[in-house]
Amino acid sequence: MADKENKELEELARRVADARAYLHVDERITELESLDDELASPGFWEDADRAQAVSKQASDIRDTLAEYDNACSLLEDASAALELAGEDESFLQEWRTACIRLVRLLDTMEVNSWFSGRFDAGDAIVSVNPGQGGLEAQDWTEMLYRMFARYAESKGWKVSVLDAVPGEIIGMDRVTIQVEGRNAYGMLRSEVGVHRLVRISPTDIKKRRQTTFAAVEVMPVLSDDIEVDLNPADVRVDVYRASGPGGQCVNTTDSAVRLTHIPTGTVVTCQNQKSQLQNKEVAFKMLRAKLYELEEQRRAREIDELRGEHLDNSFGSQIRNYVLYPYQLVKDLRSGVETGNVDAVLGGDLDEFVIGYHKWKASN
Repeated sequence: MADKENKELEELARRVADARAYLHVDERITELESLDDELASPGFWEDADRAQAVSKQASDIRDTLAEYDNACSLLEDASAALELAGEDESFLQEWRTACIRLVRLLDTMEVNSWFSGRFDAGDAIVSVNPGQGGLEAQDWTEMLYRMFARYAESKGWKVSVLDAVPGEIIGMDRVTIQVEGRNAYGMLRSEVGVHRLVRISPTDIKKRRQTTFAAVEVMPVLSDDIEVDLNPADVRVDVYRASGPGGQCVNTTDSAVRLTHIPTGTVVTCQNQKSQLQNKEVAFKMLRAKLYELEEQRRAREIDELRGEHLDNSFGSQIRNYVLYPYQLVKDLRSGVETGNVDAVLGGDLDEFVIGYHKWKASN
């Protein structure tokens, strides 16, 4: 028994050492010292946007270092408990508890280390739009919106509704939210694509099985220093009366804003802020993010063509199936992750699918 536990402790020590390497702890400490000097400099808060960005960067580094320090402490606790257990077996429970906590923390740290892309650590804009299925698709859109909102809340992320249009009878005609939190964009990239629902239609008197689709789009929230080819002269601005719940004066003034980027035909809307000016400001942020994503997709297609690859991005190529009838199953068609606990998934329990996708992507 002692040999088994000693080997387990050695494995945990190895994982903690690996974490120090892939988290670049020494470099992060030096970077944080530099950021703290900047935070303490005179006039730092005169540039509010820069100050906010630096403060967030410093906070993220502190969180990473705190997690690593916690892992080191748990490893010390486990080592001490195992040593004491040699004389008193009652310490074995303390050893086991420390090991379980350490394994969970190391798993989380490893997942977080995957998100090293330019925008992975930042916030995300998530849009859900109904596809084939009529009223069913609008209901499915609302179900997905609630799933993502609950998942974000379970991660401690902040969710703000930017645009939400109710369906004519049930569900939502479209919805866009902003998710603010550590690695929000990196994590939620797993949800981009078409989501397919199979169930008995709640709107069908004959209770027939219905197949429904909704498309999910995830974009990064771009900082002002990111260059995007956006000429205001190329944008048509339309204002109209908001159609759903929102801020002050909704449904009494033309506060909602629709932006159309004429060269690309890209359209974004925002109606959930308190004024037309705020809606317009948020809509331009959404448009910048969307144009950036379009440019990234164009570059990716060019690379695929050079490689001789072809990716089918048609609307019918779903990434995940949610089957409620005749059996219950949620299955991701990319990673192969599946579960029969449909209620938990729709209630926001998405970690298995999100992490499964990123593992699949890393292995491919």
